[in-house]
Order: sequence, then C-alpha cells, then structure tokens
Amino acid sequence: MSEPASLARRLEVQLGPKVVSSIERKGETTIEVLPENWLSVAKTLRDDPAWQFEQCIDVCGVDYLSYGQTEWDTTDVSSEGFSRGVEGKGAGRFSWAERPRDTNIPRRFAVVVHLLSIAHNQRLRMRAFCEDDDVPTVPSLVEVWPAVNWFEREAFDLFGIVFEGHPDLRRILTDYGFVGHAFRKDFPLIGNVEVRYDPEKKRVVYEPVSIEPRVLVPRTIRDDSRYEQAMAEREAGAK
Repeated sequence: MSEPASLARRLEVQLGPKVVSSIERKGETTIEVLPENWLSVAKTLRDDPAWQFEQCIDVCGVDYLSYGQTEWDTTDVSSEGFSRGVEGKGAGRFSWAERPRDTNIPRRFAVVVHLLSIAHNQRLRMRAFCEDDDVPTVPSLVEVWPAVNWFEREAFDLFGIVFEGHPDLRRILTDYGFVGHAFRKDFPLIGNVEVRYDPEKKRVVYEPVSIEPRVLVPRTIRDDSRYEQAMAEREAGAK
C-alpha cells in the first residue's frame, strides 16, 4: 500500500504552474507563487474543499538584503580588535545590487502568509517575491481573509510593501510623519528624523537626527580557556 502524497505534492498537482516551488521541512510546508497568482491561489486555498484554509493567521514582510551574510565570517585579529566587525559591509552599507554574495534569492522583498485549515488540521506557509525592489508590490488579501487588514498595514509600515487593493493602507505602528521603513535592513540605526516639541510653534516638529552615525560592533561570546583552567585548578586544590 503506497503512502499518501504529501501536502506539498498535492498542491503542486492541483495548482500546477502557479506553484513555483514547494518545500517540506521539519513537518512544515512552504509554497512559493508568483505575485500575479497570489490572489487566485489564496482564493483556491480558501474555497476548495480539498484545502479549506479558513484562516490566515499572519502576514509578514521579509527583507533579504543581508540574507546569508555575516560581518564575522572572516576576522583579522589585531590589538585593536576584530577588523571584520568594524570594516565589513553589513546591512545598510551596501545596496541590493552590491550584495556581497549570491544566495539564490531572486528579489529583495517577499511577503509570507501563514494559513490554517481547521477542517483538515493543516498549516501552510505561502510566499511571493515582489517583482520591483524599489516599490515592492503584491495584491492585497483583504477580500479573501478580512483579518489580514492590519497585518498588511504593518508590513507596509515597517517594510514599505504596497498591497494593491487594500482599502486603507496607512501606517499602523509608526507616526504618519515617520520617514522610511524601520524593518528594512538598510534603515539607519539612528533613524532619519527626530521629534521634539517646539515651544514657539507650540507643536511637535521633525528634524534631522542630531547625533553622528556610528557602526555598532556586535558582541560575540567566544570560548575562553581561562574558565576551564580555573575549574581544573579548583578541582586540583580540593583533592
């Protein structure tokens, strides 16, 4: 008796070319679709009795600018510290076109949704890469799952992803005068503007940040032989 086909395989068979790829890893299924198929695939997953994904429990944006890149993959130790942590090109110091390595990621921005089928006790992750890296855009899923309204507004606010057809695409976590999108990898740690109350104008004003940009070297915990040596000496002294 043959084993039942996996969820990923069944989705590939039914959706055909609309599914770019599918992955099953550690009991979780992820499918990738093109932006132009984003809305139609979502409707199929909700309405087809074979799937019945009644709920969309999360929508999130992803910025792959520094995906697979670490400032500590090579280090030159000197009396002044680890040069890679100071001089390396971390996120925010290179553009998407200048990314240091090829990670087989086709576009910078993607949208990921997490779906739940109560009827079939199944979960599914669906992803689409935005075609335009300057103005990342995908269709809104509000008409399919109304609860994604605020999720899509959050992804727009923090990643700058535009959801076409959204009924009220406004910022939801940052102020309406906020400049930039805070979860993008190249967003400066000090921000773009700062806010203060102007007693003369009697209102809040936005101004360029007043502190100098700086590079933060991440704290890295490494093995220290002094600890093992101290424990060995302690054990020797106790004998």
